Amino acid sequence: MNFYEKDDGGTGVVPTRDQVPVGDTWDLTQLYATPADWQAAFEKVQRDYAGLAQWKGRVGESAATLRAVLEFDKELSLLIERLGHYASLLTSGDSSNAEHLAREAKFENLLTRIGEASAFVAPEIQAIEDAIFDAFLKEPLLAEWVITLRKQRRYQPHTLTANEERLLALGSSALRGHGETFSQLTDVDMVFGKVADENGVERELTQSSYSSFLVKRDGATRRRAFQAFYAEFDAHKFTVASTLANSIKADVFTARARNYPSAREAALFSDDMPVSVYDNLISTVRANLPALHRYYALRRRLLKLDEIHQYDTYVPIVDNIETDIPWDAACDKVLAALAPLGREYTTTLGAGLRGRWCDRYENKGKRSGAFSSSSFGNPPFILMNYKRDVFAEVYTLAHEAGHSMHTWYAQRAQPFQDYNYPIFLAEVASTFNEELLTHHLLAETTDPRMRAYLINRQIDDIRGTIYRQTMFAEFEKLTHAMEEAGEPLTLESFRATYRGLLAAYFGPDFAIDSKLELECLRIPHFYRAFYVYKYATGLSAAVALAQQVLGGGDVERYLGFLRSGGAKMPLPTLAEAGVDMAQPAPIAAALAVFAQRVEELEALLG
Repeated sequence: MNFYEKDDGGTGVVPTRDQVPVGDTWDLTQLYATPADWQAAFEKVQRDYAGLAQWKGRVGESAATLRAVLEFDKELSLLIERLGHYASLLTSGDSSNAEHLAREAKFENLLTRIGEASAFVAPEIQAIEDAIFDAFLKEPLLAEWVITLRKQRRYQPHTLTANEERLLALGSSALRGHGETFSQLTDVDMVFGKVADENGVERELTQSSYSSFLVKRDGATRRRAFQAFYAEFDAHKFTVASTLANSIKADVFTARARNYPSAREAALFSDDMPVSVYDNLISTVRANLPALHRYYALRRRLLKLDEIHQYDTYVPIVDNIETDIPWDAACDKVLAALAPLGREYTTTLGAGLRGRWCDRYENKGKRSGAFSSSSFGNPPFILMNYKRDVFAEVYTLAHEAGHSMHTWYAQRAQPFQDYNYPIFLAEVASTFNEELLTHHLLAETTDPRMRAYLINRQIDDIRGTIYRQTMFAEFEKLTHAMEEAGEPLTLESFRATYRGLLAAYFGPDFAIDSKLELECLRIPHFYRAFYVYKYATGLSAAVALAQQVLGGGDVERYLGFLRSGGAKMPLPTLAEAGVDMAQPAPIAAALAVFAQRVEELEALLG
């Protein structure tokens, strides 16, 4: 038992980093034995990167020269990735450590200089004549680079002249300045005041604490938090609306400057994703809205509400599920759930989780939340802030384990240049693990309340990841189309557009507060548009793959998906695993699971 865990399962004083038992932390000596070794590697990169200059103006002179450039850059990138990995993990473990912060800042400065030194490589590859480029790809000495070169070459129609690229680069900071404005306004300048909780105790309301008010059993507390939170956005609504409008204008400008048909197609280009996939998602979700409306009606009845508001949609329907699951027991549950994936998967993961892949518990200065992070040839480390009395932490562990094993398999099957998978695929492996965990826990529980809790959790995961993110994706599609059609982007046009979406997605029997229209101004992803749809497609693919594996399908196909890394574009990668995301069927299947779970919850609690 760790010294900061009391025998009664409560949490004592949060320790400083040096008080955490070594066995509960990740073993970064697998990256560098000492900080001095990191410094030596850093100085080597400092010396070596200037060697790129020898190929400036010569990248396309022959296949051999092109290979030499790519191999030099690869060796440099391997070192850079490892340096950055070590520096970021140390800072994540203790961001109060001045030495860690200085190391990371020094690395970022070097990265900027390397970026400047290597900027000529991509344009020179694009400048190679088509016939010569095609001949190069047939050369055996470039066989390992064909995938990388084809991916890079795709951008040729959207690469401008050197002077035009320089102008876009010079203006990039100004074009993206709206993101910093939004962050400073919402994270620093906005003050939300204090809200009395269910016991009459006033607590500070912030962007972070808002969600904790929404899970309170007392409806009046939830309502007060909602009203206070959106009152502050209402006070700054014109400023935030202007910021969002400029974000959309920047997206459209950049897409037009680079000769894309639309901002949406520009954003989808890197994944070679047709807009039909985006549109299929929206149309399929809209066709399945009645099941969502039925769930809201059930939630209203179970919470005994006269009417249901948005601030009533996060409080758990099943309350007071008390658990006490130590780390090893959580590992047991996750590994048992993932047993269908075979011995290699579970043995490797078990050794990592019980070894030192994972930085397990909270300490002062440690980054909040959880993530998985790796560099080529090194362990896929996991950051957790595990709490044994929070049941959701078991799901978080399964989720991050999915990312880590995706990386583990990809590294062993692909060369460095092809192992890194895109975000479109990243969320599949993680949410797939959560699906298997839910199936396992439902199979082993005999407690009706726990069963209801697990079913409700899965319902809310699909609601939040497929339904809600699709509504966001539709808002991004509509507002960018408005700018491209020359329609005004104003506070009122944003509110009207979002109000229409709220009415459709929440349904006719839902009480929509007028201030909820301002939600469209506070979603951070809207300032990095056309990203959220990947959450919805990722979970849809994960549900489909989980059903295949649990139904006795070929597990090797799923493991093949993990091994593929970034060797292919997302759609063919998933198609080989058995899921055609170009069609609406996987999304419809995931929403059929949602509807089934709503019926089960009605039967259990109705």
